[in-house]
Amino acid sequence: MRATTVFSLLSLFLPTVFGSLGGLPNKIYGVNLGSWLVLESWMLPQEWLDMGGEQCDDCSTCIATEFAFAKAYPDTVDEIFDGHWTSWFNQPDVNALKANGINTVRIPLGYWIVEALVDRATEFYPRGGLAQLRRGLQQLNEAGIVAILDHHALPGVAAVKQQFAGNCITTPLFYTDYNYHRALIWTSVMTALSHVDPAHPVMVTFQQNFVKVVRATEFCLGVKTPGVGAMPAPADGNCTAMLSQVNGSIFTDEVRSVLLDAGPILMQLGVGGLSQKKTQLVTSFMDINWQYNNPANPADAAIGPQGYDNHLYYSFGGVANADPVSYMTSICNLKRVQNDAALGNSPLWFGEWGLPTQFSPTDAFLRQWADAQKLMYSQGAGWIFWNFKVEISDLAGGLGRQWSYLEGVKRGYLTKDPSKYNNPDVCVPYIRSKSAAVSGPAGLAFADGQVPY
Repeated sequence: MRATTVFSLLSLFLPTVFGSLGGLPNKIYGVNLGSWLVLESWMLPQEWLDMGGEQCDDCSTCIATEFAFAKAYPDTVDEIFDGHWTSWFNQPDVNALKANGINTVRIPLGYWIVEALVDRATEFYPRGGLAQLRRGLQQLNEAGIVAILDHHALPGVAAVKQQFAGNCITTPLFYTDYNYHRALIWTSVMTALSHVDPAHPVMVTFQQNFVKVVRATEFCLGVKTPGVGAMPAPADGNCTAMLSQVNGSIFTDEVRSVLLDAGPILMQLGVGGLSQKKTQLVTSFMDINWQYNNPANPADAAIGPQGYDNHLYYSFGGVANADPVSYMTSICNLKRVQNDAALGNSPLWFGEWGLPTQFSPTDAFLRQWADAQKLMYSQGAGWIFWNFKVEISDLAGGLGRQWSYLEGVKRGYLTKDPSKYNNPDVCVPYIRSKSAAVSGPAGLAFADGQVPY
């Protein structure tokens, strides 16, 4: 069986993209391939030091990110990172995921994987990631595992003092016309690769402009798109010459400019011709809970098929009191799938979650905690665990116990068949009465459905 590759642009309130909903499994049982093509050194502390990186409490003050590493080691960075990419995720990892019933992976990507977008005078990143991505996708395809490609790290940096941004800085620089434009060029290039490159069996303004770029690029590749005028697409997939003539609401001045800038990059990559899929990709956004500005409803930006993602971590606080009963009461009464559906944010999947807590959990609790989260997230389109693995080393300590999916299966917290549970009735003692107000985790009384998360 050959799998579908799905693309998503997921970064807080920012949008994403995918292949058709038909390309996703009926129920997603997935893991993230974190620290592969966007390295987060906290997950592999010993390897990072061995590579030449550094550790520090404030990641902006030492060699803690790909940007800082490439700047410090310009002559060797590409070779060193090629070794990391090859060893961190490879065929044995694919075999392990397949053996444990995983049908989907989410692959965080940085904008620098499209190397032509990088300003080499001021920006420093390793090169060669796209070839590694193609290698990994081929291995996943052969195993029948769907891949969601996640635009995790945006041009200029959207999230400050975070390793996952690729560059740890104190002021976000993404929110400028220049960097918006670069992110939209990335969108057009990856959309074209998804339709034309055989290694990408299917895929990414921010909100409205984002969707329009996907649909306009598809139009150029011969894929019918709502909102486009009657003029036929070019026979070779290159619509540069006809951009001034084509009409339709998706071809704004910004979209035309993006397509013109994406064209030379695609030529450099040797990508051309019409779509091999002939079906629309599915745009996807972080759901309304993660949106910005009042908040905007991502469902309003849809042109064609669309899906939604949500992330939920209890370990960072603000969700439930730090004790087992509060955690279980909170998760077992989760209403995010239902509440999102009422606002058009459906289908919904949970693209990041894990077993970490704010207290010291027993093995027995972690089995309950894993079951309860799987039960609740499976009310929607499914779930994707963070992360598929973390480093096993003295320096990493017990990190794998709560952050590694494969280690969680080994320890029995997570079932080998991801559709099964250690105890399918794990939530029964914690489900609130629908007719009476009860005391919530924070000691506040509230009725069913009026939950503080």
